[in-house]
Amino acid sequence: MNKKQKGLLTDFSLLFIAVIWALNFSVIKASLTEIDIYSFNALRFILASLFIWAVIAKRGKWFRVQKKDWFILIVIALLGSLLYQWLFIVGIDLTLAANAAVMLGTIPIWVAILSHLLSIDRMNGLKAGGVVLGFAGVILIIVFGKDPISFGSDNFLGDMAILLAAFVFAVYTIFSKRHLTTYSPLQYSAFMVTFGAVALSVLAIPHVHSTNWSEVSLPAIGGLVFSGLLAIGLAFIIWNNGIKSVGTVRTATYQNLVPVLGLIFGIVLLGESLEPLQYVGSAVVIFRNFINPIRWENLDREIDS
Repeated sequence: MNKKQKGLLTDFSLLFIAVIWALNFSVIKASLTEIDIYSFNALRFILASLFIWAVIAKRGKWFRVQKKDWFILIVIALLGSLLYQWLFIVGIDLTLAANAAVMLGTIPIWVAILSHLLSIDRMNGLKAGGVVLGFAGVILIIVFGKDPISFGSDNFLGDMAILLAAFVFAVYTIFSKRHLTTYSPLQYSAFMVTFGAVALSVLAIPHVHSTNWSEVSLPAIGGLVFSGLLAIGLAFIIWNNGIKSVGTVRTATYQNLVPVLGLIFGIVLLGESLEPLQYVGSAVVIFRNFINPIRWENLDREIDS
C-alpha cells in the first residue's frame, strides 16, 4: 500500500469515527437512563482496554514504557482518560445530547487559544475573530436554553462540564503528538485507555450499587458495548493514528463533523429540541469550525521541533 492509499484509508477511518462519536452522544444519553454514570464510564473503558490489548496480542506489538516517559504519560492520561472522561459523562448526563455535541465542537477554539498562549501558533486578527465568534455561539446556547441560568439548572451545569471537557481534550491533543513519535498509536492508546480503566474503576466502586443490574435492558447494554468498543477502543487507535499519519490538520477536519452530526442525531434519535436562538448558536459554532480553521500545520511543526 503506497503513501496515497494509506492516507485515503486514514481519511475513511477518521470519517467513520466522526460518525461513531456523533452517535455516541445519543447512545450514552439513552443508556444512562438505566446505568449510573460512574459504572457506565468504568465498564466502557474496561471493554475498550480489553479490545486494544487483544489487538496488541494478535499483532505481537508488546512494548515497554520508557522510564523517562512514565511521569508525563501519567499526567496526560490523568487529563485525557480520567478528567476529560469524568467531565464528559457528567456533562452528557445533565444536558441535552445535542448541546453536548456542539459544546465539544469548541475543541478547535481551545486549541487556538492554548497554542497562542504557549507560543506555538500566535493568533492574528482573523483567528481571534473566529474565537470570539465561536464563544458567541456558545453563549447563545447557554443563555437561551429552556431552563434559566443557575447553578441549580442541570442543563447549565451539564453545558459547563462539557465546555470544560473540551478544554481538557484540547490540552490532551496538543501534548499527545510528541509522544506518538516514540510509541505507535496502538501502544499509546493502550497506555491511555488502560490507565483510564483503572482510574475510572476506582471512582466507580462507591457507586456500583446505584444501578439495579437485573433490570438493565439489552439496548442499554448494547449502548455500553458500542461506546466502549467503538467510541473509545477503536476510536482511540484511529484518532492517534490520524494525528501521527496525516497530521492534526486533516484529523481536526473530521472532528469538525462531530457537532453537526451529533446535533442531528440528538434531535432525530432522542426527540430533543432546542430553543430558536440555541439553533442559531449551534450554527455559529459549527460555521466557525468550517470557515475559520486553525493553522494546525504550524502546531505540527512546532510540537515536532
